[in-house]
Amino acid sequence: MKKLLGYYDYTVILTYCGMLSAFAGILRVIGGNYWEAVFCLMFAGVCDMFDGTVAATKDRTEREKRFGIQIDSFSDLISFGVLPGLFVYMISNQSLLVGILAALFVLCTLIRLSYFNVLEEERQRHTDEGRKSYIGVPVTTMAVSLPLFYLLYDYRLCKTVLCFPLLLIFMGAGFLSPIEIRKPGVAGKVCLIVVGIVEMLGMLMFMGWNMV
Repeated sequence: MKKLLGYYDYTVILTYCGMLSAFAGILRVIGGNYWEAVFCLMFAGVCDMFDGTVAATKDRTEREKRFGIQIDSFSDLISFGVLPGLFVYMISNQSLLVGILAALFVLCTLIRLSYFNVLEEERQRHTDEGRKSYIGVPVTTMAVSLPLFYLLYDYRLCKTVLCFPLLLIFMGAGFLSPIEIRKPGVAGKVCLIVVGIVEMLGMLMFMGWNMV
């Protein structure tokens, strides 16, 4: 009997956990539970932040590396493309215009991730060094920006749902912009974690524990 398709070891666990969390977030959005969806998005962001670090601890074959690149991007498409797009569509009362905008945002995410895969496979054929920068705004930025916008919206600092479509416009444009952004090191990751913790504390402080 042949084994299941794919590669199964500890290096893919965080990637799979992030995707499953994002799918749970999609289900929560459909049910109108936006805070729970936001937590799922943030958890997916944490998984994505460390999955590369975990993968680097194992001496992988060429196929395992290529497999890791593909599943990471497919997971990111669901986590930081489909989930935020659906979130904005649903919270905007399922407006047709916002639905089109959300679809274009997902398309921008798809293009950004596919282009990254091409560059990453070419880079790994020429060097074993870790990536030091990205071209375009990383899609994982949505794991921080969307929770922040929703916190401000629910706390009435952003008084209209129009802030969410605007977020998709600017982020989608950022995904496709040919700008070079340095990959965050340890200090950068710590800062992102601190921002996430502050956002979570803000949710609990201002909205109450009953939301989770």
